[in-house]
Formats: sequence, C-alpha cells, structure tokens
Amino acid sequence: MVMFGAVLATVGGFAATQFEWFIERRRRERHSALFFGEILTTLATILEFAHETHGRGDPFGPITLRMLRSAKRELDMYERNRETLYDIHDAELRARIHGLVIRINAPLDGVFDATDEIHNIEGLLRAPSLPAEHRAELEKRDERLRLHREGSYEYAMEMAAQIATIVADLEPRAHGTISAKPVRDEPG
Repeated sequence: MVMFGAVLATVGGFAATQFEWFIERRRRERHSALFFGEILTTLATILEFAHETHGRGDPFGPITLRMLRSAKRELDMYERNRETLYDIHDAELRARIHGLVIRINAPLDGVFDATDEIHNIEGLLRAPSLPAEHRAELEKRDERLRLHREGSYEYAMEMAAQIATIVADLEPRAHGTISAKPVRDEPG
C-alpha cells in the first residue's frame, strides 16, 4: 500500500509539474503575441502618419523624418526584446515577423543615410569656390541619393502594408483582438 501511495504521489507530482509547465508556456506565448502585436500595431500607426506627412509639402521634411525616427524606435524596441519572440510556438509566424521587421528596418536606415548624405552635399554645393566639374558631380550624386531615398521609403511602406496580416495571425495566440490598420498605398 505504501508503494502504491508513493507511485501515486510521484505520478501526481509529475502531472502537476507538466500542467504547470503547459500553463506557463501558454501564458508566455500570449504575452509575447500581445507584445509583438502592440509593437507592430504602433509601428503601422506611426508609418501611416509618416505616409500622410510625406504626401504634403517636402516629402522628407522634418515632420516626416521625425515620424520615421519614431518608427525606428519601435523597431529598436522589437530588437531589444527579440528573444521573447521564441515564446511564440509557430516557427513560420516567427520567421514572418522577423523577416518583415528586417524588410522595414533596412530601408528606413537607407532613408536616414541618404538624407544625411543629401544634407552634406547641399552644404558642399553652397561653397562659392566649388569648381564646375565638382558641382556637376555632386549634383548627380544628390539626384541619385534622392531617388534611392524615395525608393527605400516606398519599399518600407510596401512592407508595412503586411503588418495587419501578421497582427491578425497573432490574435489567436494573444486570446484577443489586436487591431492594426494597413498603411495606405497612395500618399495623403
């Protein structure tokens, strides 16, 4: 009888531990889905605002660039917490989230890099003693950088349109609704 009691206690302890592990695993997945859903939703909203300001006045004026920097801060928050992405047990969804973040982050870096270069070139072009051949070369470089910046921006916006689909796929794991509206295709 003592032996039977010991076996029951062992099995009960094992079952309780397994059940506790299962509950903790679900809690962590829910928390992770909510966290990344919120980051992506906020990112979509910020990029929507950036898209609206891009369509008015100077496409890469100070307000648009501030909005894009805010989006970059959201991406930095993702990066700081990326290891919790592994609490989501769907490997394909994790890969889609990470791939999307990379495909938005890299072009935003391109926008910022091109903008810095353009500002440097504008400063050089203001020099009154700049030789004509250097001026022409800088103007060509400036034109290429502006095209590169616009292309990077457009690609980031194209990728951002995928956020709503990923957020919708996170909702069942979050056990609730996380709303993200898609970024519009047309400026303004």
